[in-house]
Amino acid sequence: MYAVSPGRSRSSSHFCDIDIDADKDDHDDDDDDDVEVEFIAEGTQDAEKQQQKKANSSRISIILLDQGFTVYKWIFLVCLALNMVALSLAASGHFPYAKEKASLFSIANILALTLCRSEATLRILFYLVVKTIGKPFVPLRIKTSTTSFLQSLGGIHSSCGVSSISWLLFSLVLTIKNKNKTSTEIIVVAFVILLLLFLSSLAALFILLSISYDPNSQSYHFTISKMIKNQESWFTLAITILIVLPWLTVRKVAVRVSTASSHATIIKFEGGVEAGLFGRISPSPLSEWHAFGIISDGKKEHMMLAGAVGDFTRSLVSTKPNHLWVRKLHFAGLTYLVKLYKRVLLVATGSGICVFLSFLLQEIVELVRNYPKEKVIVHDTGVCGRPNVGEMSVEGATTWNCEVVIVTSNPQGSKDVVRACKKAKIPAFGPIWDS
Repeated sequence: MYAVSPGRSRSSSHFCDIDIDADKDDHDDDDDDDVEVEFIAEGTQDAEKQQQKKANSSRISIILLDQGFTVYKWIFLVCLALNMVALSLAASGHFPYAKEKASLFSIANILALTLCRSEATLRILFYLVVKTIGKPFVPLRIKTSTTSFLQSLGGIHSSCGVSSISWLLFSLVLTIKNKNKTSTEIIVVAFVILLLLFLSSLAALFILLSISYDPNSQSYHFTISKMIKNQESWFTLAITILIVLPWLTVRKVAVRVSTASSHATIIKFEGGVEAGLFGRISPSPLSEWHAFGIISDGKKEHMMLAGAVGDFTRSLVSTKPNHLWVRKLHFAGLTYLVKLYKRVLLVATGSGICVFLSFLLQEIVELVRNYPKEKVIVHDTGVCGRPNVGEMSVEGATTWNCEVVIVTSNPQGSKDVVRACKKAKIPAFGPIWDS
């Protein structure tokens, strides 16, 4: 295990709680704009222990019971409650606009959930957050609360997904009740959308038929002016753009693949990338896409470290391709928010270390190399056994007066570190089940 204190850095499913409480005050040295990062990396994992614990608890039990009332669940319930209140008011006649525009509310929910998953939107959002509240004078409580919210945006996504179906069902009921003012085609299409909601292209057909249908003449009169004046059209256009945008950046690029070991592959690309970002690669643009943390010095090239745990990553070790398909639109993740804080303790196990390496490959490298030997902790797990990373994280964060702890590990490892820090009243963040 290595623990270092570098200087300045420019800027699959895990289960752990999120602690948004931060009782610690800002440090006296906040006037200094430097960002200090503490790093702990533990290289070995007890596979048998993890498999045994995984067998004893199902995914749904972990989500519903083991995690407690998380920020994700709080956001989910708030969004769902707001939608259900509006839907109830519309059904009772106290919200006439929503009753007349039930399909609009359904599409608005789909737009909201699309925004929460749009890599372009999240990249802009994370950038603005770092630029606005990533200042020394901003209270730590605001930063940690914002980090918790951004990490739990999936709560909005899932809640809006449920709500959109509810609104669409309500719209369908109203359409059937007023079938003398509509056509059979609209009702049929509405049923198809409800049953096959994932085929979003059918939503455009439903909207087009609804807009162009004239109940007086019992015929369809489609005009551009009707589309422009219709709110559903603009919402649908926005959804389409958000979905299509990442695919417009797909390119086939030259890569250099080397094997770090029989269990890991290093993939190098041309061009520097900002620290804290992730990228997607694929052997074919129409096959599966895989996301990896990006390691870069921010100058001439960037790389990804892929552990050989699946068919695709194992094939990289054996075939070493010269070209791969990539999405040029890189997206931000939890590690991007490291830039919010003055001093952060980074905890990583296994290949999870790669998401932090960008913060260690810039001008701080020389500082790390010249770091006093008496302050470098080396823990050989082959000799000393596996350490209690949770306790070490608490000790490291306390010793170095860190504002937060950010961990990237396996599900149990992340949970152990976050819980240990939470018990010690230290804000800690790690990948959650919806990451």
